[in-house]
Amino acid sequence: MNIILKYFPDLSQQQKQQFEALYALYTDWNAKINVISRKDIENLYMHHVLHSLAIAQFIDFKPGSKLLDVGTGGGFPGIPLAILFPECNFLLIDSIAKKIRVGQEVANAIGLKNTALQQKRIQEEKAKFDFVVSRAVMPLPELERLVRKNIAYEQKNALPNGLITLKGGDVQDETRSFKNIVSIIEISDFFEEEFFKTKKIIYLPLKGQKK
Repeated sequence: MNIILKYFPDLSQQQKQQFEALYALYTDWNAKINVISRKDIENLYMHHVLHSLAIAQFIDFKPGSKLLDVGTGGGFPGIPLAILFPECNFLLIDSIAKKIRVGQEVANAIGLKNTALQQKRIQEEKAKFDFVVSRAVMPLPELERLVRKNIAYEQKNALPNGLITLKGGDVQDETRSFKNIVSIIEISDFFEEEFFKTKKIIYLPLKGQKK
């Protein structure tokens, strides 16, 4: 938990309590339903929570923003972002019911009021959002093709609406077809720990369609 406070020292008391509760909740649920590698659960705060919050170092979502987390698994990056941005609205989706159950139980336990979780595929989701976020769920060209329909037309944030995804390693092949508009941000610019040396944020602005 100290690593969260290192980079986000201005959390409210409620946010601190919500973040602090995550370890016991995920440890308990992960023993029943495996959503995080058993060997990795001890690294929950760095590898999963702080990694998710890298997006918040890149963009400060305005109150009222709507975000869709595609392939959320047990709730990443959606749940940490929902804690940090209580005035934004989050929909977390995953095709696997047991993963959604874990995310829902965690969200309920910490009292997240701005978050909904649903078992569905992105192909089924019709609503519009300011941003789609994800963590290494599928190659960027495929993800862009599937979420383009979900991008809202009107912009309310400093950055144009679009897709923000967390990736690791070499992303050149994935981003080549978007080279003129895609932004690749090194997470090591924000976080000094060794784990983040190869981790990246990929931001792809997408033009929403008028209704």
